[in-house]
Amino acid sequence: MVNIYKFSSPATFYPLAGKIARISTWIAVVLLAIGLYMSFFVAPTDYKQGEGYRIIFIHVPAAWMSMFIYVVMAFWAGVGLVFNTRLSSMMAQALAPTGAIMTFIALWTGAFWGKPMWGAWWVWDARLTSELILFFLYIGFIALQGAIDDNRRADRAGAVLLLVGVVNIPIIYFSVKWWNTLHQGASVSIKNGSAMGTVMLQTMLVMSLAFWAYSIAVALYRVRSIILEREKDARWVSELPEIRR
Repeated sequence: MVNIYKFSSPATFYPLAGKIARISTWIAVVLLAIGLYMSFFVAPTDYKQGEGYRIIFIHVPAAWMSMFIYVVMAFWAGVGLVFNTRLSSMMAQALAPTGAIMTFIALWTGAFWGKPMWGAWWVWDARLTSELILFFLYIGFIALQGAIDDNRRADRAGAVLLLVGVVNIPIIYFSVKWWNTLHQGASVSIKNGSAMGTVMLQTMLVMSLAFWAYSIAVALYRVRSIILEREKDARWVSELPEIRR
């Protein structure tokens, strides 16, 4: 059996991250091509929202990933604080830009959907506002990491911010149930199943998997760069083929 704990070391995780990132990149490209084709040419026109509803095939996966990535970052931050592991903090740092991009895409596409459907680019709806707060949390984490020169201090400060900010995630998710909001409820849930047509649901799942694969690939490529930056004085880094060239 493979000892997974050995990959907690940056030296052993670095090559594994490269392999997974390359595979995830190809998966993301293939699924994104299939998903976009299905979004524009296969999925039927919605009888209420017309062609404008198709933006949800980007909006919804981005919104899902924006919340999930923050939870994963908070998990790694907690692991780093408890076990004082260097790689955990690096993973949290590597995920932050991707999470911020996903949140921005969710807000941006939501605005484009909201204009024809609600008649406004933006309303101070509970879900929209809490999603905007999530974007500020991502930006705040990135800024905090960049403002502190000492990596250890930056990691601890960032971890505290992530763990405090994670309370915003259930607020985003349950906001449509807790308050009277303009934003519609979930079209897909484990408890109630799907309110979408079969082809629409399949398209949504393909696009969601594409966003997952993209996020994994980009985060792993970024963590490899962070590892090289932080471990640049280590002997194993100088022995890497790509460094020796």
